[in-house]
Amino acid sequence: MNRLLALFAVCALWTSVGYAHESRPAYLELTEVHKNIFDVLWRRPMRGDRVLSMQPILPSHCATQGARAHYQQPDALVERWTIDCGAEGLVGNSIQIAGLEATLTDVLARVAFASGVTHTQILRPNATGFVVKGAPSKWSVARDYTRLGIEHILGGIDHLLFVLALLIIVEGTRRLIATITAFTVAHSVTLAAATLGWVQVPQKPVEAVIALSIVFVAGEILHARAGRESITKRWPWLVAFAFGLLHGFGFASALAEVGLPQKEIPLALLTFNIGVEAGQILFVIAVLGLLHMMKRVIKTEPRWAVPVTIYGIGGIAAFWVIERVNGFF
Repeated sequence: MNRLLALFAVCALWTSVGYAHESRPAYLELTEVHKNIFDVLWRRPMRGDRVLSMQPILPSHCATQGARAHYQQPDALVERWTIDCGAEGLVGNSIQIAGLEATLTDVLARVAFASGVTHTQILRPNATGFVVKGAPSKWSVARDYTRLGIEHILGGIDHLLFVLALLIIVEGTRRLIATITAFTVAHSVTLAAATLGWVQVPQKPVEAVIALSIVFVAGEILHARAGRESITKRWPWLVAFAFGLLHGFGFASALAEVGLPQKEIPLALLTFNIGVEAGQILFVIAVLGLLHMMKRVIKTEPRWAVPVTIYGIGGIAAFWVIERVNGFF
């Protein structure tokens, strides 16, 4: 089973290089500072000197006040300015992202009113605009944050590689369920703690350690194959729980970019976590389903599948460690 699982992973690894959570969506935030006056934050991801040529189109009656400020972050171009939407305000009006349809990225849009009401929307190349609403319903909050959780985990190659490495080393359905459950419980705890402000951890070191956790599990697989003692082989649930705490901080950083609706914080946090779990379960089911299909197709398992996969996972994760540590400076 592990050889076939590793063979599947070989194909998946080629799509992983250079990606993980550095490939973030663009972010648009409008924060009401006075009645119908909003501070605008527009952040577009950069790769090298290249930046996506997208721009928000705000309602025509919203006049810009003062000059627009531009500055670069390590991986993004940020613009800030202020708009005055007069008596008409923003509610009931449309906001569009010009140029989004020609990209492969998403835009997280957030409108925060002075009353504490927050409206969050995910825009895509096939859905480039939205109408600003007033107080969102519980259903819309639950729907949006569940979808955001699913998209975050399925787009997080580093989290998925960690889960894939666990699938390779853990044998037996009962141990696998216990391991995934431990990972789930752990990252749920730190996701809640970090999001609610009980614990604050710098994002960049967390992302570096998340990559390091993948390197560790890849090394544990090699130790187990060589017949040496392996902590992960003996107590996979313990390792999954320990590193799950770190992965939870990674999930929290994504949620922090969008923010939580002030009047629906418990619901948004719960449904985001449900979305993360749903995406994780979908990934595990997809891997096991493909494994079942490959068993029927591949009669003789290639001997190179497991070592190539393990070194591939470890090598990519080691690259992320170096890249992320270099980002500290």
